[in-house]
Amino acid sequence: METIFFHVDMDAFFASVESLDHPRYQGQPLIVGGMGSRGVVSSCSYEARAYGVHSAMPMFKAKQLCPHGIYVQGRMHRYSEESQKIVEILKTFSPSVQQISIDEAFLDMTGTFRLFGPAEEAARLLKRTVLEKTRLVISVGIGASRYIAKMASSYGKPDGLYRVAPGDEMAFVDKLGLARLWGLGESSLAMLKKYRIDNPQQLRTFQVSRLQKLFGEAAGEFYYKVSRGIDPGIYTGETKSRSISTETTFAQDINDIELLKQYLLRMSHEVMFRALDEQVMGKTVAIKLRYGDFTTISAQITPDKPIYSAEEIYVIAYTLLEQRWKRSQKIRLIGVGLYQLYDGDAPIQHELFDDEFKRKRELEKTVLSLRSKGQKVEKATSLIKHD
Repeated sequence: METIFFHVDMDAFFASVESLDHPRYQGQPLIVGGMGSRGVVSSCSYEARAYGVHSAMPMFKAKQLCPHGIYVQGRMHRYSEESQKIVEILKTFSPSVQQISIDEAFLDMTGTFRLFGPAEEAARLLKRTVLEKTRLVISVGIGASRYIAKMASSYGKPDGLYRVAPGDEMAFVDKLGLARLWGLGESSLAMLKKYRIDNPQQLRTFQVSRLQKLFGEAAGEFYYKVSRGIDPGIYTGETKSRSISTETTFAQDINDIELLKQYLLRMSHEVMFRALDEQVMGKTVAIKLRYGDFTTISAQITPDKPIYSAEEIYVIAYTLLEQRWKRSQKIRLIGVGLYQLYDGDAPIQHELFDDEFKRKRELEKTVLSLRSKGQKVEKATSLIKHD
């Protein structure tokens, strides 16, 4: 049976949601992000991109490039609402949906031919369904691996649909070139150029042992695999143990502690709300860090008391970040997970005294209940501020 993965990418997602809520923004150079002195662009419309504006760019630079653009403060609660709607639609197409960020997800479409037809036909139906139900546009990439599907979704953006047929992975990689291979940033390209490696064909002339000697074990193996269209295993899904986790890959590597804290807080809320929705509790909090050279580390803590609240997950996650992060290294990816889950809404061992985080859990349950009734509500501490 042919393995088929879809990668769904919500086009200019934050900007698209703002245009959905404010029709006067449609067709305009719209930039979403923090408005403070250290604000960063979170998303921008394709009209703004024509001026060179892109995500993760300092807001002051965006205003220099596009002074007449429309600038709006990001509203994470609104983007989360629309993201949840789209994910619910995705779940009607596949029993295996892996959301990797607020605007991206993988679907394992293997074996769904009888339900939705050939892969391209299923992708067109998915795009049409999302548009009809949310008025938002998605791009879909199709491949035999998650890595290829992810790059395929970007290939035809915006409003894209592109399939890389099995066996065509290497030709697709050659067509993209090194600069468009996911995971190769400016520093990686500069290092490769020192060895006169300017395209995937030249990269393939190096054996994996040679690449590992030149660039390190993790990066060398990564370069070897992606130049051949082989999935390097970045998006492997959940571990075998039952868990709930989420992660964010940054468009550019970052080492801004305030921004990292904000993402940790948002992801801690996402993990806890999913746990509440599934009526489970966890005993262990873990973080995952991937540096610019693809070195990946993880760390976890199992406290001697129950984990009740998103704020408690955040406190533990931030403690782990402080312990394990080498400040001299920029971070490419950060993740938060809740592990050793068990069914129920009470700790295995009850606490003798009340816990401040237990009271916060009750608040989070109330927020989740209101959301399920269609009301727009968000805990204030979960909102990201970029200034």
